[in-house]
Amino acid sequence: MAATVLIAEDEPNLVESLSFILRREGCEVSAVFDGEAVLERLRDGLPDVLVLDVMLPKRNGFDVLKAIRSDPRLTGIPVLVLTAKGQERDRKTAEQLGADAFVTKPFSNRDVVDRIKRLAGL
Repeated sequence: MAATVLIAEDEPNLVESLSFILRREGCEVSAVFDGEAVLERLRDGLPDVLVLDVMLPKRNGFDVLKAIRSDPRLTGIPVLVLTAKGQERDRKTAEQLGADAFVTKPFSNRDVVDRIKRLAGL
């Protein structure tokens, strides 16, 4: 069974490359481009893993993560925070809000794929 991955990222080129890499690994991938759209998409069904950028329009990734972790229906979704905000403070915030993994941009494709597979239980 393929892992389903929802990518929440506002940079179309990054969405395209991540989608390509993950599909090549056998994942089913969908994407949204702002924070509000993440929460709307999660109402339709839960992915095996959410890849969440911090700097999103409409609602930032930390706010989205806080909403996910406070909703009993969504709290079990593994979340990989993928961001250009690499300061230790941002990492701590992500951990405190319940992120399961944290990767800074630029990143290694292999590292991201391996982390997503691990979070999906593959």
